[in-house]
Amino acid sequence: MIPVQESQLAIAQGGLEHRLEQHRSELTGYCYRMLGSPFDAEDAVQDTFLRAWRGFDRFEGRAAFRSWLYRIATNVCMDMLNGRNRRARPMDFGPAQEPVESNLNTLSEVTWIEPIPTSLVTTEADPAEVAAQRDTIRLAFVAALQNLPARQRAVLILCEVLRWKASEVAELLDTSVASVNSALQRARATLDERDIAATDAAAPMDPEQKEFLARYVDAFQRYDMDALTALLREDASQSMPPYDMWLSGREDVLKWWFGPGIGCRGSRVIPVETANGSIAFGQYKPSESGSGYDPWALQVLEIADGKIVDITFFLSTERLFPLWGLPPRLEA
Repeated sequence: MIPVQESQLAIAQGGLEHRLEQHRSELTGYCYRMLGSPFDAEDAVQDTFLRAWRGFDRFEGRAAFRSWLYRIATNVCMDMLNGRNRRARPMDFGPAQEPVESNLNTLSEVTWIEPIPTSLVTTEADPAEVAAQRDTIRLAFVAALQNLPARQRAVLILCEVLRWKASEVAELLDTSVASVNSALQRARATLDERDIAATDAAAPMDPEQKEFLARYVDAFQRYDMDALTALLREDASQSMPPYDMWLSGREDVLKWWFGPGIGCRGSRVIPVETANGSIAFGQYKPSESGSGYDPWALQVLEIADGKIVDITFFLSTERLFPLWGLPPRLEA
């Protein structure tokens, strides 16, 4: 027979585990915006839960449970950011370049922004709230956040994204309301300088979006110049982390695809769950072995007014494909 005290402890632990899991998605979203990587965000949430387990006997309900978790998560993120280089996108390192192979350079000292499946960071809520959550995990927004000092980053996310009151943020950060408002003002000014363009968040799979996806899959797999031109906006951009080169303008994007990037001809693209609120595909290139297709990139497409305005080819397939349940290769 299990002793009464051990039984009560097991029940208490089971209840705490359930309470923690109820906050996993929103904490993952918070940590992702802070850190710019789904893997770092997962580590931060796990560390937050571990610290909550260890410190729960000292919690005693002096603050709301959710606020207490965010305090822990903020401290975890601050610790992880201490001394690290900020994560970035290729656009952060200079102007667009010519679409020539000699411009393909890697920056060993740079840590790149990584995409995240939208479902990992959105919670069940009304449609307007879900749309807001998706808009604040867009790649451009997350990259802009990385330009903020860690404390300003936390203040802006808590106030602007999660809609906390300045007094609540001040309590969480052990500071004054005036200090929070000042940090928020500076953070907003920095983001305004970034001039983040508006794009359309990927909506639930309605007929219009299905038709767009079908057109893109067909055009890309046939490598049809005319069809691809019709899908790209004239000022469309492209990047391919871990390369620092990025392209600006439909003409240069297509010059790359039908020039140095011609190896993508004959690829297969598989629609997957949205990434950062945007349409995403797993891309497989024809294998050099002559049989089947090898993984090449997770494509993330940003759309505005029915046109593609930005494509990011994330080439770290070994890290990213498992997050979207994509196979390691495709057979013929």
